[in-house]
Amino acid sequence: MDKTILLTADAIASKLKRIAIEIVENNFVEKEIVLLGIVDRGAFIADCLKIELEKQNNWKVDVGYISIHKAAPLLHPVELKLETSLENKVVILVDDVANSGKTMFYALKPLMDTYLKKLQIAVLVDRQHKEFAITPDYVGISISTTLQEMIFVQIGNEVKEPVAYLN
Repeated sequence: MDKTILLTADAIASKLKRIAIEIVENNFVEKEIVLLGIVDRGAFIADCLKIELEKQNNWKVDVGYISIHKAAPLLHPVELKLETSLENKVVILVDDVANSGKTMFYALKPLMDTYLKKLQIAVLVDRQHKEFAITPDYVGISISTTLQEMIFVQIGNEVKEPVAYLN
């Protein structure tokens, strides 16, 4: 099956810059924000968003990571790695692609025992096939696909040319 390029490296950079601007616009009164990236690609995107947010505003931006077994989230622990408290802070959960909402739903588990000021979700690509009532607040690109089609995001330190494609 042929690959259809959805986002080139330049387009990904542009989308992440726009998402950062929207985050600043929607949280302009804040002094601090926490990005929680879902490992692997969501974590990389969170790191990129931190750089963009720091260019846009003089916030303190903390980045943490959530590890989740996407195929069997109840059989494996959901792990949160963060060096600061989430208490009374704006938290943005970050991933590469929102498919059914399942990953985001289970990624919320370690946040349930903390009083958050606000929780938002940012994704590079939203597929709009929600089985769980999880809707991203910040989206790089929204695309309607068939259930048989897959979207892949190649991004990270090991990737020479970041790209998002439909297969």
